[in-house]
Amino acid sequence: ILASILSLIIYWLIRDRYRVKNLNGKHIFITGCDTGLGNSLAKWLDKKGFCVIAACATEKGGQELQSCSSLSLKTVNLNLADSNSIGRAVVFVTEQTAGKGLFGLVSNAEGTAPVAPTDWLRIEDFHSVLDVSLLGLIEITLKLLPLLKKAEGRVVNVINAKGLMAFVRGGYSLSKWGMEAFSDILRIEMQHFGVKVSIVEHGFFKEEMANSDVIEKYLFRLWNRLTPEIRDSYGEKYF
Repeated sequence: ILASILSLIIYWLIRDRYRVKNLNGKHIFITGCDTGLGNSLAKWLDKKGFCVIAACATEKGGQELQSCSSLSLKTVNLNLADSNSIGRAVVFVTEQTAGKGLFGLVSNAEGTAPVAPTDWLRIEDFHSVLDVSLLGLIEITLKLLPLLKKAEGRVVNVINAKGLMAFVRGGYSLSKWGMEAFSDILRIEMQHFGVKVSIVEHGFFKEEMANSDVIEKYLFRLWNRLTPEIRDSYGEKYF
């Protein structure tokens, strides 16, 4: 038993010391780069020498990122809820990689999700998060798989660990559970092609999503649009 434990420790130490070499020419596509984790990751990988393609939801976000990065970092506008926008981004990535394939895909973008009891919500409230965080992630991944297989690259899906529990109401937890399942299935299937699939599970960051004022604003909006029957069934005390 001690020999097995020692062997595992040695294996982990060797594995964790491994670093990717010859970074020049290795392209990494990252979604959700306007602010936060995606923005920081794009800057960090750019400094390391990777060829970063950063997808931003707004032109302003792309311009601000380019202004503080090297000339090799490229930005592209991307709306994950729009198949046409996804198609344009895939064409851009294909042109930038110039036949080399895609070394990495990091999916970090999130849709907005009202947090409230289920029968306070409408189907469009679920679409607002599922179309971006889950269906958009799936579509962009499927369309980039040929490039990832060509480079024997890797997929990294960034998922809030709070979504692993039925903790956050509405479509938020649904999208995270779906992302976990999609990633786990894809990991098994892509082993045959030498493509690695990883999940990075994180806690809440200090940003708008975790801001109690924003959540309260959502609740007031949803409460005020409820039918009298649903509002009466909950009552002011519950609210």
